[in-house]
Amino acid sequence: MKLTQRMKRIAQRAMLFLAIMGPGIITASADNDASGVATYSMAGSFYGYGFLWALVWVTFGEVVTQEMAARMGAVTGKGLTDLVRERFGVKIALFVMLGLILANLGTTAAQFAGIAASGELFGATRYVVVPLAAFVVWFLVLRGSYKHVEKALLFLSLYAVAYIASAYMVHPPWGEILRRTIIPTVHLEKHFLLALLATVGTTMTPWGCAYMQASVADKGVTMKEYPYTRLDVMVGAVLGNVVSAFIIICTAATLFVHGIRVDTAEQAALALAPLAGQWARQLFGIGLLGASLLAASVLPLATTYAVCEAFGWERGIDRRPDEAPMFYGLYTGLVMLSAAIVLIPGLPLFPLMWLSQVVNAVLLPAVMVFMLWLANDMQIMRIWRNSRLTNLFAVVLAVLITVATVILLGDALL
Repeated sequence: MKLTQRMKRIAQRAMLFLAIMGPGIITASADNDASGVATYSMAGSFYGYGFLWALVWVTFGEVVTQEMAARMGAVTGKGLTDLVRERFGVKIALFVMLGLILANLGTTAAQFAGIAASGELFGATRYVVVPLAAFVVWFLVLRGSYKHVEKALLFLSLYAVAYIASAYMVHPPWGEILRRTIIPTVHLEKHFLLALLATVGTTMTPWGCAYMQASVADKGVTMKEYPYTRLDVMVGAVLGNVVSAFIIICTAATLFVHGIRVDTAEQAALALAPLAGQWARQLFGIGLLGASLLAASVLPLATTYAVCEAFGWERGIDRRPDEAPMFYGLYTGLVMLSAAIVLIPGLPLFPLMWLSQVVNAVLLPAVMVFMLWLANDMQIMRIWRNSRLTNLFAVVLAVLITVATVILLGDALL
């Protein structure tokens, strides 16, 4: 009898977790987008296994920032820029919002660059593939309820399995991989720091924080259900960065050892050759397309939430267009503008994906300052304020990113 009751409780908790899950796993999966694939492929091909240690610390950082955002969403029922506007005023909210728009526009354009690159692997021109993908993204998000969109986005995140299988098939040196994961190696030179910032920026993103908080608030999660949301955040961060590690391992074991440096989609596709052979281009193209569509759906949504929160406009994809005209108009405009950027003749696709993540990393400390302020505000968070350990880790992370940025700027100026 006791065993039956215990099994019922376990089943009830599992069902509740499945009902709550989504924001954490979607946000982490979207981090392995076109920009993420480009960044990790380039890192693995240029520096071998040398960036695996960074992913360990980035995982901790992602858990800290995403958990903070999710907790604020559950406690207040409001998004990040909404809280910034209430606490600091419209001018500061506008400053945060402009930073998010700048980073998100570049990153969303990078997703359509990934779609264009995947189309070119199949012999299709970007001038056909990108407009078609923009319409699919727009239709997917704005014509479905939140639950339907969420399921579709989770389905698209399954593309990552190919990297894990390919990594095992090449039999990489697991002993060296473990050593490079544990022991940090840092080079204070421009290209290494740019790659490091891109690695941070493709995983810990300002848009990810805004999307996480807005989606938790939009879902109506309360502190009673929050433990399941926190688990969702942790599972999503770990799984997402495990995939990121396997992308680095694949490219290091197949490309770096042969002196191949990735700067095109064709070169990045070679990492999947051990698994797919002559079909590596097609498999990589499908994976890149799925990753790009996932993030191209989420990124404009995060930006639109942030803008509508900052100005107090109605928002939410469960609302009708006549109930939230600015929300629907902004989302449509962001998708169209991002797609139009990629259609500029001669625009290099892979460098655009990589450099967009550097912008994310540079803007992250500014967003974290406001998040820390809000997460420690007694009036807003009450008994659910940050712990000292959370504050310490977030401050150290922000300082390290700022120092790396200053070094890069100094190098550029001198």
